[in-house]
Amino acid sequence: MPNLKEVRNRITSVNSTRQITSAMKLVSAAKLRRAQDAITNMRPYAEKLSEVMGNLSQAAEGSDSPYMEQREVEHITLVLVTSNRGLCGAFNAQIIRRAKALVSTTYADYAKNGKLSLVTVGKKASSWAAQSGFNHQASYDELYTDLSFPNVVPAAESLMEQFALGETDKVVLIYNRFVTAASQWVTEEQMLPVMPPQSNEAKGNGVEYIYEPDKASILENLIPISLKTQFFKVLLDSHASEHGARMTAMHKATDNAGELLKSLKLSYNKARQAAITNEILEIVAGAEALES
Repeated sequence: MPNLKEVRNRITSVNSTRQITSAMKLVSAAKLRRAQDAITNMRPYAEKLSEVMGNLSQAAEGSDSPYMEQREVEHITLVLVTSNRGLCGAFNAQIIRRAKALVSTTYADYAKNGKLSLVTVGKKASSWAAQSGFNHQASYDELYTDLSFPNVVPAAESLMEQFALGETDKVVLIYNRFVTAASQWVTEEQMLPVMPPQSNEAKGNGVEYIYEPDKASILENLIPISLKTQFFKVLLDSHASEHGARMTAMHKATDNAGELLKSLKLSYNKARQAAITNEILEIVAGAEALES
């Protein structure tokens, strides 16, 4: 049984940890509220933009947009979106795990032939990509410092330019989609080339739009906006998911620390009781020895 000093030190240490995790939980909860509002407000715009794109699907079939060019995939780019910090459970690990699974199965031939590139957002993904042995093309870890549409646009434009110049033939985004504070879904989403929306889905709402000047011209301008919006929405999803995962992880850590404190205090009381009992026995034994 550990002595009283060791148990007291452990109780002090666990109690300090519990206070830290509780504070981090409150901070993450406050940040989650803002991040959740951002993605909640963004989704209706993104959905409406997709609806308009769907309505333009007939024009999309004959579009000359370089972002819709369907060509044989010889080079692929994976965009991994994680966080800059840890202490958020399996949030980062599951993105890296999915990337490892893809490069060893679906995209194994591209990885083997050096035709696979990695673009990362978040220090956790950048750290793994730098050690992975694959072509780590670019990292955008600084985007989380001020996550706004104007700051995200250059990164999206870089990916779009690479595709338009033929440097890559497919761009896939891997990120955590925000569902609830306790639930995030690892999602693979193709960014480029743009797939023409299904016309039957577009006509499902029964709305007929009047376009000026014409569908094809509007589509040419709408596709780049749609791609930048898609990339921004992915980052907002990941950002909200990060704070939700961290809040949940810190909540569990605080609860676990509380349970450990109960166990340590019980051990401390038992050790203290045993020490007092031994002292009483020694006093009684000494008194009996004096009487005899």
